[in-house]
Amino acid sequence: MILIRSLLFALVLGIVTPPYTVFAMLTFWLPPMVRHRLITTWVPVIMWFIRHLLGIRYRVIGGENMPAGPAVILSKHQSAWETIALQQIFPPLCYVLKRELLRVPFFGWALAQIPGIAIDRAAGKDALSQVVEQGRARLKEGLWVAVFPEGTRVAPGVVRRYKPGGAILAKRAGVPVVPVAHNAGEFWRRNAFLKRPGEIIVSIGPVIDVKGLKADEINRRAEAWVEAEMRRLFPHHYAAGAATQAAAATAADGGDEV
Repeated sequence: MILIRSLLFALVLGIVTPPYTVFAMLTFWLPPMVRHRLITTWVPVIMWFIRHLLGIRYRVIGGENMPAGPAVILSKHQSAWETIALQQIFPPLCYVLKRELLRVPFFGWALAQIPGIAIDRAAGKDALSQVVEQGRARLKEGLWVAVFPEGTRVAPGVVRRYKPGGAILAKRAGVPVVPVAHNAGEFWRRNAFLKRPGEIIVSIGPVIDVKGLKADEINRRAEAWVEAEMRRLFPHHYAAGAATQAAAATAADGGDEV
């Protein structure tokens, strides 16, 4: 049944996404926020199929912690699920993404029509400047900015070093940080074709006020809350041996400082 559901979902993506791609490319002449609102109507459509076809539901706890204005979200990253679902859970937001994705025929051209933060990850420290410059512009436009500080998707129970780019952006823009923990990788694993039914819990943490804090401290507080919440909600991910795996993943992390 899981195989059939996963096959049907892949088929749905193949049918639904191309027309949205063409539609997105045709919105180039509209204001950025209008383009964002129109193109992201793809999200609730796909989320409906994720729930009713794949059987993956989600539950949000801590929703009362969301601030009234734009903020920087520092979220755990385990699968493709949260790149879709966070757009439904939070107010209009954008992501930090690799600039080379915008060069992919059709998909990248459509992606370029959604206001986002496109960076050249090969630029090293300059990539951080790109995050801050573009991120401040997006925040002024009223968008939230979602950052995955571990830099890549990690398996449940694994921890990678939290990069400081999101915290630096929040500090320089003067907006709060919202930490997010979840267990999406338990049902939708990284690069896995098969998706398992179940309930994903998304926990939104207390807002971190950046006033009076250095970026390193903001980043440390976000990491501390997210990782503590992961262990509180999903202790089965952190059985004996997970610590060794986490240490190995952290030691191997040589990514950009964003």
